[in-house]
Amino acid sequence: METTVQSNTTANKTAPATEEKGRKKKPYFGIILGVLVALGAVFGIYRYVHGLHHETTDDAQIEANISPVIARTSGYVKELRVDDNQYVHKGDTLVVLDDRETSIRVMNAQAAYDNALASLDVSQSGVPSATANLQTVRANVAAADAALAAARVDYNRATQDLQRYQNLIKDHSVTQREFEQIQATQQAAAKNLERLEQQYNATKSQTVAAGTEVTAAERRISVAQSVVEQRKAELDLAKLQHSYCWITAPEDGTVSRRNVQVGQLMQAGQTAFALVADNEKWVVANFKETQLENVRPGQEVSIEVDAFPGEEFHGKVESFSPATGAKFSLLPPDNATGNFVKIVQRVPVKIVLTDTTEKMQLLRAGMNVEADVHLN
Repeated sequence: METTVQSNTTANKTAPATEEKGRKKKPYFGIILGVLVALGAVFGIYRYVHGLHHETTDDAQIEANISPVIARTSGYVKELRVDDNQYVHKGDTLVVLDDRETSIRVMNAQAAYDNALASLDVSQSGVPSATANLQTVRANVAAADAALAAARVDYNRATQDLQRYQNLIKDHSVTQREFEQIQATQQAAAKNLERLEQQYNATKSQTVAAGTEVTAAERRISVAQSVVEQRKAELDLAKLQHSYCWITAPEDGTVSRRNVQVGQLMQAGQTAFALVADNEKWVVANFKETQLENVRPGQEVSIEVDAFPGEEFHGKVESFSPATGAKFSLLPPDNATGNFVKIVQRVPVKIVLTDTTEKMQLLRAGMNVEADVHLN
């Protein structure tokens, strides 16, 4: 009984002490709870006021121009003059392909071009001779025409003389011998006139043939010139194909994703590298369609990059995508299929960076950022 009484006595003494300690803790708990509620209220008010003047999204990335460096002709890789993540300038040689085959093509095209030039020279040399021949024939025609005119005069005179002597022979005013001489002269004049007429006609037909030869020679020049132009185009194409054996950088940038090794056979159209240009970087922020009511081009944007916490970048809204991101996907949604679930769409917004070049050099394409558009 004594032990039981002592236990009860001890318990009665301990209970008031515990209740007193609990009463002491309750004020501190209330203070902490009040502070937390006050902080939550301040944060909520701040976010509400901030939301009235800003639109924010963390669905945003750094973008840059990434150009594929593509082989434009097939060939084995002879030299590789660049490595991953190496900075290059526009025009720098990155890869050299084996150019022996293309060199032979250039030599063949050059030989064909030289042969065409020689043929053109031969064709051009034929025109002066044909023209000279035509002029000679024309001179012969003129001479034949003059001789024919003289023969006509002789024939007409001889004919008139014969007519007079025919009257005189009737009166026995001339001898038979004289009459026969005049008659022979008239016959000779007639024969000479006939011969010269035939000669004139033959010479005139030669003029037509000589003129045709000149025309043909000029046409041969035109054909030869066309062949020269064709061979020249083939030579230029062969030289162009030969120049493709040196793959150069299309612009300044950093080489990445090297997909080629020395000795590898590259096919035309195969990508050798990816070249990330450093001349321009921008941000593509995918805002919800419900956030774009007050967003306008030209508004200031504050940008925080996940890779550089505490560092603030600046930009301006430049433009909006003409369609939502879902419309450009591989399998765009078709709400007419009957399985319709309304989903808030996101619209890509392009934001140009306005910071200095040195500061923008820190950024890399694909980095996650948070964009905060200042509405007012």
